Amino acid sequence: MTIPAPASQPEPAAPPPLTPEELEARRAQQRQMRGIIIGAVVGVIVLLLLLVGALFVLLQPGVPTDRIRDSLIIVVAFETFVVGVALIVLLVQLATLINLLQNEVRPILEATSDTLRTLRGTTEFLSESVVEPVIKLNGYMASVQRMLELMGIKRR
Repeated sequence: MTIPAPASQPEPAAPPPLTPEELEARRAQQRQMRGIIIGAVVGVIVLLLLLVGALFVLLQPGVPTDRIRDSLIIVVAFETFVVGVALIVLLVQLATLINLLQNEVRPILEATSDTLRTLRGTTEFLSESVVEPVIKLNGYMASVQRMLELMGIKRR
């Protein structure tokens, strides 16, 4: 007794082969991504080394930590100022986007909706005034043809 082989599944279509330009572009993109990842890892390692070095220096006796503290307070204040300016720019951009949506996109959507309503009315009109009469005429012609066939006037 033999066991029938299972029906083979159709193989998925292989992607089309890439041209040399596409292959080179893909390799360049991979090299660029690899460079970005390596740069990020090196940056994190350098930042950690700087942090460890700064902690080591600050823990030494006689280091003027009050000056460093004051400098860092000034840096944090400046950073807060920069973040505040960025938030203001963000709010202005958001207001511009809302204005664009209300004054540009909404009229386009309304015009599209009106066009669709007009198209719907046109198709209903064509259906009632062209398609239905043609279908009725075809039905009448088929019945006349069948009647002539039954009477023997016309052959099949």
